Parts: sequence; C-alpha cells; structure tokens
Amino acid sequence: MAAYGLYTHIAANKTRSILLLGGLFVLVYVMVYAGALIAEVLTYGAGAPADYYLTAAAHDLIKAFPFATGGALLWIAIAYFFHQKIVDAVTGGEDVTRQQQPRLYNLLENLCISRGIPMPKLKIVESDALNAYATGLNQRQYAVTVTTGLLNALNDQEVEAVLGHELTHIRNGDVQMMVIAVIIAGVVGFFAELFFRSFTNFGYYGGYGRGSWSSSSSEQSSSSDNKRSSAGGAIIVIIIAVALIALAWALSQLVRLALSRSREYLADAGSVELTKNPDAMISALRKIENRGELPGATSAVMELCLDNPRQGFSDLFATHPSVDARVQALVKFAGGRDPGPLALPSAPTEGPDDQTRAVDGQTPPPLPKGPWNDATDPAGAGPSGPSAGPWDSATRPSSGPSAGPLTGPWGRH
Repeated sequence: MAAYGLYTHIAANKTRSILLLGGLFVLVYVMVYAGALIAEVLTYGAGAPADYYLTAAAHDLIKAFPFATGGALLWIAIAYFFHQKIVDAVTGGEDVTRQQQPRLYNLLENLCISRGIPMPKLKIVESDALNAYATGLNQRQYAVTVTTGLLNALNDQEVEAVLGHELTHIRNGDVQMMVIAVIIAGVVGFFAELFFRSFTNFGYYGGYGRGSWSSSSSEQSSSSDNKRSSAGGAIIVIIIAVALIALAWALSQLVRLALSRSREYLADAGSVELTKNPDAMISALRKIENRGELPGATSAVMELCLDNPRQGFSDLFATHPSVDARVQALVKFAGGRDPGPLALPSAPTEGPDDQTRAVDGQTPPPLPKGPWNDATDPAGAGPSGPSAGPWDSATRPSSGPSAGPLTGPWGRH
C-alpha cells in the first residue's frame, strides 16, 4: 500500500503491521519444514529418494504445526511485554524524572501539552553519541530515549526539534512497525541458527520417516543404480533445505525495506509542525550527522534511532535517508536554512617537540583528546575562552565565547 501523505502513511503502517505479523508465521513454518528435511536426511542417511524426504517432512510439519505456532506466539508475547527492557539492556537506557532532567522533561511536556499528545516515558542513555529513538507498542509503553551526548551538544530549540521528531514517529505508528520488524528478524534468526545446528545433531522430527522408509528399504537396495539415485536425492533435499533456511533468514532481514524511508521525512516534517522551527531541525540533523553510533547497540536498535550511521552497500540497504537529503527536503518544503555539514574534529598532529615523543626508550604518554583537553587546560578553555565545538548552534560564530564547554563524542571541548 503506497503512502502519499500523512494519513495514508499511518493507514499503510497499520496494514503493513498486520501483513508482517502474518509473514512471521509463514517464515517460521518454512524454517520448520526445512529443519524437518535436514532431520530426515540425518536420521536415515542417503538411502531414500527425494520424494520420500519431501513427503515425510510435510507430515512432520503438520505434526509440528501447533508447536511452531505456539513458539511464534510466545516470542511475540515476550517481545510485546519486554521489548523495552531488552532495548534498555542493550543501550543502558534508564528512566528519568523531572527532578533528574528538568530541562529535557519540560521540553517534552510542553510539546505534548501544546498538541494534546499523551506524555511518553522519558529515558536517558549515558553515551557521548548524539542520537535519540522512540519505542513502544501501545500508549502505556511509549518511551522517548535520548543520549547525554545529544543533550550536551544541542541547544534547547534543537533538543525540542529532536523530541518533536520522535513524538511524530509515535503518532504515525512508525514505532510499532519497527518493533514488529525487530521481532520478525529475531525469531527467524533464532530458528535459522537452531536448524543449521541440525547438520551435526539428529533432529526431533525424524519419527515419521523412520516407520515409513523402513518398510520399503529392501526394495531400495535392489540395485546400485537405485542407491546412487537415492544418494543424489538426499543431496538435492539438503540443498533445498539450506536454500529455504537462507531465504527465510534473508527475507527476515530485508523486511526493514518494507519500512518506507518516507517515515523519516514525515517525522522531520512533523517536528517542524510541532515546533514551528525548521532551522532547529536542520541544525540538529547537522550536529548529529555521523556522530550517532551507539557502542554495543545492535543493528535493530540503530534502525530505531534518529540517524543510523550504519548504512548499507551504496545505501541500497540503508534504513534512513541521508542527512543531506533530509535537510534539502526541509529547506525546500519548510523554508529552513542549511548551515552545511559540520566537520568532525581532527586529531592533533605530532611534531618534533611533541610531548608524546618517546624519551630514553620509555613509553610515551597518551595524546590529549584535543587542543584544550582537561589535562592541559582544567578550565576547559582555549586561548580566546570556552569553546562549544564545531557542532554548537548553527548561528553561533566560529570563534568567541559560548555558553560553556560541551561534552561530545570526543570528550570535552
């Protein structure tokens, strides 16, 4: 279902959610059938023709059908009730209150009150990365998580724009879609690993084949030609099983491609609609660009984030549009101004008199993090006063005083 506007996008998300959940069960059944094929061959060797293995595996699938369905439903139930705890365990997210984060809490609350949006939970990840994401499958579960690096690097207007982006994801149903995609990838990946191990271990679903083939084994041993034909049939069945497992796994990973990249454009536009400040959204994107990598986070978690620096081959499998494309859309349709990409801080060079030079064979001390590192300047200031780094406000001059030192992905600046 194509989405040409906000309301059709929301409707398309609901339709895709139902289709993806139905697709989850289909992929699980494919995995079980492939596992049954492998188990039949491992149990009885290469003594049967290919059609026997295919028929026996089909009977095994029928017997295993309720167990496979129950396993998929159990996985969905676990993900439904505990996906937030799983994400928090991966990223280190923790709930915060107004007393702990009054600035962030007030910005989010004001946005919600101004538009009549229910207040989601608020979480913080202790990380120098600049990123944020939303999670949840229903109103009671919705949560917005931001990193401490983002709070330190962005001003109030930019943080508000980021919060508006995540609230729009919740309103548009994008969050549910992403969580369901994670569920599908997880359960199919689990079955894929389980059945690939059956190459070295006899499977559970071999009982039916044992009775059926043993009754006709004498007929299959009547000639060497039949034996060779049977061996060839077993090889064909193994190839089919491996191909099915690989296909199911690949489809589970590519399911994210069903999640239109337009969701990010619409979330950016929704943020502008909430804040009435396209420049703040553009400035936030430029600061976050290439600085959002969450250490230890899985690819599934990164796909939930405001910006995902882990792009696919030639952006073919990228889950987000490029920051340039998103900024250009905001400039064209929202009238924003683009300050241009913000350069990453360069590492200090080593000169002949550098303090890191080895002396008398001794191990040199480590390089400072930057020209105004805490070790060399406890006040956190350069020769002309404190500096907020290259990702401070888009309108701030490149030199001169600022509000104070910020903590970014490369330490204090």
